[in-house]
Amino acid sequence: MSKPSYVILPEAYYKLFFHAAKHPHQPVNGVFLGTQNGVEGAVIIQDTVPLLHHWTSLSPMMEIGLDLATQHAQTSGLKVVGYYQGCERVDDTSLAPVGEKVASRIRTGFEDAVAFVIDGQKIGTSEVALVPYHPLAATSTWRPVSGEPLPFTPGSKFQLSSADSPSEAARYVQDQNLHFAFGDFDDHLEDVTIDWLRNRTCLP
Repeated sequence: MSKPSYVILPEAYYKLFFHAAKHPHQPVNGVFLGTQNGVEGAVIIQDTVPLLHHWTSLSPMMEIGLDLATQHAQTSGLKVVGYYQGCERVDDTSLAPVGEKVASRIRTGFEDAVAFVIDGQKIGTSEVALVPYHPLAATSTWRPVSGEPLPFTPGSKFQLSSADSPSEAARYVQDQNLHFAFGDFDDHLEDVTIDWLRNRTCLP
């Protein structure tokens, strides 16, 4: 069965960018919320919910954060449709074992789930700083999407709804420091006033 196409809206891209920019030397992860029109229809990634920035395993905090993000998606009329992570090293774009586990768990609730690893070498540029991963059929093993056309190029099943999202996200960080207003579930555990599920204060 062929995979659907995936379209990332600006708000979702900004938030994952802010997450990586706020914790440049730490691993970060989170989930994508979105919708899908019918079977094999396009998956529209509308929002991002950031989870953690100092995780090493599928911890109780990860489990709780994922459950709360799923509940938030349901009350918003959305689904958890994907997972993302950023690695400590800027040149590392491999999906960690914990990432595979979380992505596979998401897949049990959404068959066309996708995972992305943030490309630290492209953060801050006009290029899309994401490497998409798909699961191997009927397994919990995930591999980078390969073949032509390359992701986020013309004709690819992976697209941004606005090609300016990467450069705009970088500008919001460099000129307005919006990433400092951004919080994930880790931050919320330290300060319960941080609205990690919505992060409205960091949006332009």
